[in-house]
This record gives sequence, structure tokens and C-alpha cells, in this order.
Amino acid sequence: MELTANDLALLKSMNEGGMTPYESVKLDYMAAKSHTGGVAIAGLVTGVVGTAIGVGAWLFGGMQASAKGKEAKEAAIAAKEIAAAKFDAVGTQLAQLTNLFAAERQERIEGDKTLSISINDTVSGQQSGQLTASQIAQLEQSQQLQLGLMTGKYSENPTKVQIYSAPQPCGCPGCQG
Repeated sequence: MELTANDLALLKSMNEGGMTPYESVKLDYMAAKSHTGGVAIAGLVTGVVGTAIGVGAWLFGGMQASAKGKEAKEAAIAAKEIAAAKFDAVGTQLAQLTNLFAAERQERIEGDKTLSISINDTVSGQQSGQLTASQIAQLEQSQQLQLGLMTGKYSENPTKVQIYSAPQPCGCPGCQG
């Protein structure tokens, strides 16, 4: 009996682990097919790293957003306090202006009443004029000063001046004198 190549391969395979040539070829084929390439490994690494970055951003992004939210809240509170202070200052100024306007209005009303009373008294003749003693003294003094100025009593010339006119020849017709 003569052994063929298949028979020899079969015998040889029995010594190496007990597999047939078909089984051996099939296992080699499957082993070669399951080898992962460099692109697949690079894709796997990129996917894992991307997932880790995404999870980190999700976790730490919330923390950063919370910190920024706190800063914004503090800024809003400070702005609110400044606005409230300015509002109070404006309110105080408006209250002062309102009081000033009310006082001015009251003064105007009182002045109008006084003016009305003066006009009515003047028209009706009921106004009574009373001078005080000091007012009477000042009035007399001013009258004396006015009289002295008109008569020349208070002039700058120390001697009294009389108006003099030299004799003129008479201009009558036939008069010699």
C-alpha cells in the first residue's frame, strides 16, 4: 500500500497534536482572520480616550459652570446693592425737592395774602401807617440835609457867596444913566 500526500499529512498531524489537515488549515485561517490591524487598535484607543475626555468634561464642566454661576450670582447681588443705594439716594433727593417746592409754594401763598391785604387796605383807606421813633428821627435828619443842600448851607465854599452883578448902563432911549 502506498501512502499519498494526504495520508502523510494526516500521519504527521497526528503526531503534532492530533488534528487533521483540514482542522489545521481551518484554525490557521481563523487565526489569521482574527488578527486586529493597526487602524482598529488606533480606533479603539481614540474611542477610549474620547470617552474619557467626554466623561471628564461632563463631570468637571458642571463644576466649572457652578463656579461661573456663583460668580455671576455675586456680581448680580453687588449690582442690586448698588442700584438700591442709588435708588435710595434719588428718593432722598426727590423728597428734598418736594419739600423745597412745598415750602416755596407756601411762601408764595402767604405773600399773595399779604399783598391782597395791603391792596385792599390801600383802596379802602384802612391802612394805618405808624413810624417808629428811629424812623421819625431818620426822616427829620434827611429833611434837614435836603434843606441844607438846597440853600447852600452845606456847600464846599467856606464863605457865603452872594450873587453880584456889576452895574450896567441903562439901555433906555434918552436915558443917560
